[in-house]
Amino acid sequence: MKKLIITLSLFAFFFVTPMFLLAQTPPHPNGGGGPGGGNTPVGGAAPIDGGLTVMMVLGAAYASRKVFQQQK
Repeated sequence: MKKLIITLSLFAFFFVTPMFLLAQTPPHPNGGGGPGGGNTPVGGAAPIDGGLTVMMVLGAAYASRKVFQQQK
């Protein structure tokens, strides 16, 4: 019975908590300037190549390790 109460309490906590969390609004595309003040994209021109390359290398290393372990 104690395990059921703990499980239901955790479920209720994780179900109700997101209702009270609020995210920030995205920044203005031009850094708060006027409509003609610049041509910055909404993402702020942040590069995704570095992180994407790292994730691809880590995924390939993980997959090759799993294949090597399976062949043993």
